[in-house]
Amino acid sequence: MPYPAALNELIALFESLPEGERRDGLIDLAAQSAACAPKEGERFDLEDVRKDAGCTDTVGVHVRVDVGGRAHFAISLGPKVQTLTRALTAILCRGLNGCTLREVLDLPQDFVPRIIGAELFRLRSQTVYYVLNRMKEAARALSAGQGD
Repeated sequence: MPYPAALNELIALFESLPEGERRDGLIDLAAQSAACAPKEGERFDLEDVRKDAGCTDTVGVHVRVDVGGRAHFAISLGPKVQTLTRALTAILCRGLNGCTLREVLDLPQDFVPRIIGAELFRLRSQTVYYVLNRMKEAARALSAGQGD
């Protein structure tokens, strides 16, 4: 299975939902994205906070690698970040926390349309991979620093 277990469960859940319920679920997750933000006093091995061209606001990727080599992500989102990006942030934080850096780097991107549905994917295909790509960039930077 190419997906971590927690992410695979989320994929299965969203694939089982009719389109309307899928959208409602994404909206609910978007509202929960603040839980993915870094907590006060939390320390990270890498923090990459920036506003890229074409983005509506700043996105920060914060990663800590524990002694077992497992990555723990926190994502900070500016107030103008769109609902779908917020939803995917919550999904990725839940689905990838506790993975190794290699698992994050090797993760195929084909699960995104399976979660958000074909219609939303077509409408937002340029932005749906943004947070995942940023998380992979952070994993790549940390892997390079570990000699991986």
